[in-house]
Amino acid sequence: MKLKKIGSTVLLGLTIISTFAQLPVQITGNLNKKRITAVKLFKVQGKLEEIASSTPNADGKFGFAFYPETEGLYVVGTGNINSPSDNYTFYFRGGERLSLTINDNNYELQGNTNSKENVVMAKWFKLTEPLYQKSINFSRGESSTFIDYFPQLEEIAGQSKTFLKGKATGNAKFDRYMSEIIGWDLANYASNYINTPRSAHPDISEFSPYYDGLKVQNLTKSAAQLYAYPWGYRVLESTMMIAMRQKKMSFTPGIEGVRQSLSLISNDTLKGDFVLNRMESLKNYADYTAYAAAFGQYFLTDKLKKKHIEIAAALATLKPGDAGFNFSYPDKNGKMVSMADLRGKVLLVDVWATWCGPCKKEIPHLKKLEEEMKGTDVQIISLSTDAPQDKDKWLKMIKDENLGGMQLYAGSGNDFSKYYKVNTIPRFLVFDKQGKIVTIDAPRPSTPELKALLEKTLAN
Repeated sequence: MKLKKIGSTVLLGLTIISTFAQLPVQITGNLNKKRITAVKLFKVQGKLEEIASSTPNADGKFGFAFYPETEGLYVVGTGNINSPSDNYTFYFRGGERLSLTINDNNYELQGNTNSKENVVMAKWFKLTEPLYQKSINFSRGESSTFIDYFPQLEEIAGQSKTFLKGKATGNAKFDRYMSEIIGWDLANYASNYINTPRSAHPDISEFSPYYDGLKVQNLTKSAAQLYAYPWGYRVLESTMMIAMRQKKMSFTPGIEGVRQSLSLISNDTLKGDFVLNRMESLKNYADYTAYAAAFGQYFLTDKLKKKHIEIAAALATLKPGDAGFNFSYPDKNGKMVSMADLRGKVLLVDVWATWCGPCKKEIPHLKKLEEEMKGTDVQIISLSTDAPQDKDKWLKMIKDENLGGMQLYAGSGNDFSKYYKVNTIPRFLVFDKQGKIVTIDAPRPSTPELKALLEKTLAN
């Protein structure tokens, strides 16, 4: 039976439909560049994700209409997702009209329909543009070294302290957040400058006073703040490189190097993010298991757990003899049970759900098999993939049907199913006493082959 799947995506022209905003944002503009290229709209999660693209007409005019998923920063520009170059930041909550001209190296607001928030954002960009051009667009403009850059950084950092005076917009959330944007922008420009090619590079002793206060620990106190900034991950990596220079920390490869880097990060969720970004470059499953054992305690959020499973699944060959996925799920009484707890047992895992007809047809055969294997080192695990709203149905069925074995609740969209690519149920998997894969697609209990496989595994 095919697993239940809920959700759909609807795309109508350039309008992205969302239930989070009541009013659409309308963006119109003119691309005033030597080369006509697509103008893109990005949402923000510590980095950019493109959500729409508009190809300007012959006159350079372009436009978007979209419903913002959340109130906060979005990015419009002709650049790519990896760099602030040619990408510009705006604040939307729904209902705004943004009108702008995008030039070769900057942008300008047009008309008088722009929101107060984006007028403030534009004034901040204008104030910091000298830093932006020298730090981000350094390959296009005049040659710059720390001799001219540091005094300018100090001057603008000083002006930033009073920049918001008299610029209240009436949006209390934005007015509070703008001070964070100022801090992140300055950190972005200052750190990017140090870590990009220059004709002359300063010694640590020549760093200007701003860098004394540029602390990774301060930037990583809140995962939410980093995720809300378009280049949050980029700034994290860049400021860590500076911190390592300041602390005279030498580069160390592998797990020890990651552990050393984590000592600079304050927030555990961001530690998990950092580890998983490093794990994306791993080439084999053995390295994955070593990293997971060392840093798995930091995979705290659903998003991090999902990414962790995706990395594992991509590296796992899932052949006999490979280490099994170390699942951990609650039993019917809420007690957590992990695969590691069951070492020394041959495991038969039944992936099922109360709504699945073919699954229920196997239950009598599973009970019979359990009786026949009584007294052996075989542990039968029934792993429920019922949705959260059906958990009570699962508990009731355990009681009403007197279900045996070990009943665990994984829920819909669980990591075990993702890891083993379980798309249809029932599905039966067998693991040996060391937790290694025997098969991830075993015969069903209604056939004699499953009992024979379990007996063979016990004998081995």
